[in-house]
Amino acid sequence: MQIKQLISKMTLEEKIAQLNAVPIEDLLDDSGERLSDAKLEQLLANGIGQITRVAGGLGDPAKVDTSPKHAAELANIIQKYLKENTRLGIPAMVHEECLSGFMADGATVFPQAIGLASTWDIEAIETMTRVIRQQMRATGAHQGLSPVLDVARDPRWGRVEETFGEDPYLVASMATSYVRGLQGEDLTKGVFATLKHFAGHSFSEGGRNCAPVHIGPREFWDIFLFPFEAAVREANAKSVMNAYHDIDGIPCAASRELLTDILRGHFRFDGIVVSDYDAIDRLRKVHFTAKDKKEAAIQALEAGIDIELPKMDCYGQPLIDAVKEGMISEATINESVERVLTAKFELGLFDDVYVDVDSVSGLFETPEQRELSRDIARKSIVLLKNDNVLPLSKDMGSIAVIGPNADNARNMLGDYAFMAHRSYDKASVHIVTVLEGIKNKVPESCCITYAKGCDIVDSSTDGFAEAVDAAKTADAAVVVVGDNSGIFGKGTSGENDDRTDITLPGVQMQLIKAIKDTGKPVIVVLINGRAFAAKELADNASALIEAWYPGEEGGNAVADVLFGDYNPAGRLPISLPCEVGQIPINYNLKPASYINYLSTETKPAFAFGYGMSYTTFGYSDLNITPAVTTSASKVDINFKVTNAGQMAGDEVVQLYIRDEVSSIVRPVKELRGFKRVNLQPGQTKEITFTLYADQLAFHDKDMRLVVEPGTFKVMIGSSSDDIRLEGSFEIGGLKREVMTERRFFADVSVQ
Repeated sequence: MQIKQLISKMTLEEKIAQLNAVPIEDLLDDSGERLSDAKLEQLLANGIGQITRVAGGLGDPAKVDTSPKHAAELANIIQKYLKENTRLGIPAMVHEECLSGFMADGATVFPQAIGLASTWDIEAIETMTRVIRQQMRATGAHQGLSPVLDVARDPRWGRVEETFGEDPYLVASMATSYVRGLQGEDLTKGVFATLKHFAGHSFSEGGRNCAPVHIGPREFWDIFLFPFEAAVREANAKSVMNAYHDIDGIPCAASRELLTDILRGHFRFDGIVVSDYDAIDRLRKVHFTAKDKKEAAIQALEAGIDIELPKMDCYGQPLIDAVKEGMISEATINESVERVLTAKFELGLFDDVYVDVDSVSGLFETPEQRELSRDIARKSIVLLKNDNVLPLSKDMGSIAVIGPNADNARNMLGDYAFMAHRSYDKASVHIVTVLEGIKNKVPESCCITYAKGCDIVDSSTDGFAEAVDAAKTADAAVVVVGDNSGIFGKGTSGENDDRTDITLPGVQMQLIKAIKDTGKPVIVVLINGRAFAAKELADNASALIEAWYPGEEGGNAVADVLFGDYNPAGRLPISLPCEVGQIPINYNLKPASYINYLSTETKPAFAFGYGMSYTTFGYSDLNITPAVTTSASKVDINFKVTNAGQMAGDEVVQLYIRDEVSSIVRPVKELRGFKRVNLQPGQTKEITFTLYADQLAFHDKDMRLVVEPGTFKVMIGSSSDDIRLEGSFEIGGLKREVMTERRFFADVSVQ
């Protein structure tokens, strides 16, 4: 009632202002640090829905004050202006990016999302996003434009690094934990999570960002929509962002079926839908479904997009004109305004919108936050190969540290970290490189020799001789290669940094081979974002480590693994192909997808869920009860895991299911549960997955979500292609249609 009364007092211009945003840079004066009174009056006279990136949108930290404290000061001034100088005093939401940490100068930088997924540790993700929430709210931010729920199956696509990998269950699990930590239990102290990119964005034509997506309706629902529905229903995600592409000729930004019928009708979503940056005008200038900005605004608003980001454009004067000309009803405007105002009430902005500026600095880059970043980075590291050369001894006489990513702080970060995203030279926090991490680990008696060898993309081999000489005089060579992340052509992976070739860029592979030819042990460490074609890499390395973009403590985390102070237990969230022609090579293909090529098998170099350890684990005593159940019940899957080695470590136990006979073609296996378990040497733990019949549901030939009777194979393993225990159970009775309420995740207990 309070919101409807407020809307009744608003002019059309004031209503439409709530559906728009203003970037912080548009409000600053020529100094780039202070707010301009004239710009505040010009752009905020009717109020505003959101302010875009107060902390993340400030200028170069080498030139202006970009500190979190300064961002908080600016946010307070803007809110004060809105409260005291606009007719209705409606506060603004502030949105920021937060994919691998709050994208702001001085904020903690965690591993990139693909690395987070490699932890297979949902508790760690929620702990991380609680830190992100604390830092964001401290500066006056209320909405984070993360997480990315795109299911990534084409490593040519540059944004693979932003995702949680190739499997919908893993993506949904990670995303749900991410949302819970970011939003918290009390939204007045929380940050709205934004699920993106809705939907199917990752499986684009040719792996090109924003290109059309060709997905059948059944695959769309069971694979690409599943994580979104889970995050909405299980974690009450409060915001969704549309994707740029079209599906079967319908742009997502203009799809009422997607943004209203599915999202609000089927998923019961009750939050706000925001446009991806410039997505509404792309209906006019890219998709050509609108002849002008006015038509683009009408299409987007009627589809269900509440707020245009990053700035007022189509939802400005063009939308005002459309209402006045009777092209769209004011009632439609009111619906979105009501949702925007509801969000502001839920966030507590009408009661307390200001932040305590003096307390801000103490909430950034604490020792505890850095240690958390290091711990998550360690958990994310995947050991792909080890010919008994790892862990290295700290008593080694000499180590050569080689490669373009060995001592490059910038390249430790993903594309939505402050330094990488804004292409600034000055690091926003201290970033530990692999070279620094190794130096921190070994005694002074160990001689560390560094040689860059080559650049990421340059074709010059002029640095090879120095690198080879360093390796020849060392006991072992650590060669650190990979990508550099960026956006819009400023990196080898990241947003709009798509590739046709998924091998190492430049001459890095030649560098590895040159070091291998010295005869010394070669430990290759990958710092990268996309899933590389990995067979040639593995063939030329004594040990191979996938570290992704490990964040600010990445160098220390890599050194912890190299020298055995941490036992690696990361698992691949995406399959690594042998070569680009195998794409897609995700593990959960259909049975007919396994015919071999003339030149190679239909197997990846490293499969989904794979990762080695410095110890070994045994599986035993599988018990499935009951053996026969109903389509509305559950089964308990119980087994034991034992650490059979001499070193404590984590095992990631994985539960896969196969529907043996079904009315439509189903995948050969599907992940339906997992748990990261710590085991001391000789220790045995008992794991029980409670698998719900709802988790067996799929869309049948009539597009009904059903659980069919029949036999279901149970596979327990250490990866998708390393199955240790097998069994089965029966679903008896009749086919059951699963209605709106359902179970998305298995329960798991450890004893």
